[in-house]
Amino acid sequence: MIKPVEVHNLYFKYRIGSDYILKGVDLSLNRGEVLAITGLSGSGKSTLLNIICGIIPHIRKGKIQGEVKLWGKDVKDLKIAQITKKVGIVFQDPDTQLFSPTVEDEIAFGPENLMVERGEIGRRIEKTLKLVQMEEYRCENPNNLSGGQKQLIAIAAVLAMEPELLLFDEITSQVDEEGKGRIKDIISKLKEQGRTIILVDHNRDILELADRLMELKDGKLEVKGW
Repeated sequence: MIKPVEVHNLYFKYRIGSDYILKGVDLSLNRGEVLAITGLSGSGKSTLLNIICGIIPHIRKGKIQGEVKLWGKDVKDLKIAQITKKVGIVFQDPDTQLFSPTVEDEIAFGPENLMVERGEIGRRIEKTLKLVQMEEYRCENPNNLSGGQKQLIAIAAVLAMEPELLLFDEITSQVDEEGKGRIKDIISKLKEQGRTIILVDHNRDILELADRLMELKDGKLEVKGW
C-alpha cells in the first residue's frame, strides 16, 4: 500500500558552508496514523515539515539530498498547487496565515482557489467553524481575535480545504491553557475521523494523542517511548 509520507536518508542545510540540519532522516507514515515529533528548539522539526509540504525546496531554498515522497510521488516533482490539494499545514504563529477581512473570507479563501463550488464552500465554512467552536465569530475581523482564537481560525481555514494529510507545527505554543484544551479536543476528533496527522509539539497532553512518538535529535529521527 502506498504511504502518505515516505522519507529516506534526508539531508538538508539552508546555505552552502553551513552545517546540515537534517542528517539522514528516515520516516514513513501510514494512512490514518497520528505521529508526534519532539525535539529541542532549532533541531529541525519545522524544517522537516516544510520539506514534507513542499515549502522547501519550492519556496525556500537550500541544499537537499535524499528522498521525500507523498503518496509515492517525489515532492520535488510536484507543483505547490498539487501539494496544497492534499497537504495542509498550520504554523506556530497564526498571524502568518491570516490575512482576510473576515473569518468567513479566511476560511473560504482556500476552497475558492481550489475552484470548489460555492454551495460546498458554504457547507465547509459551517462545518469547520462548528468543529473549532467559533461559529459566532463568522463575520468578525481576525485581527480583533485573541491569539488562541486566531489559531482556531487558522486550523479551520486549513481543514476547509479537506487535505488528506495535516501538519501541525507547535500550534499550541502561543495559546493559553483553555486554548490548548480546545485544540486537543479538535485533534482528538480529527483522529477519530481517521485523519493522517503529524504533530510537532512540546505539550504532553497533545503528544499523548499520537499513535507513535519520535524525537529529532542530532539531525536524525529516533523512536521514543512514552
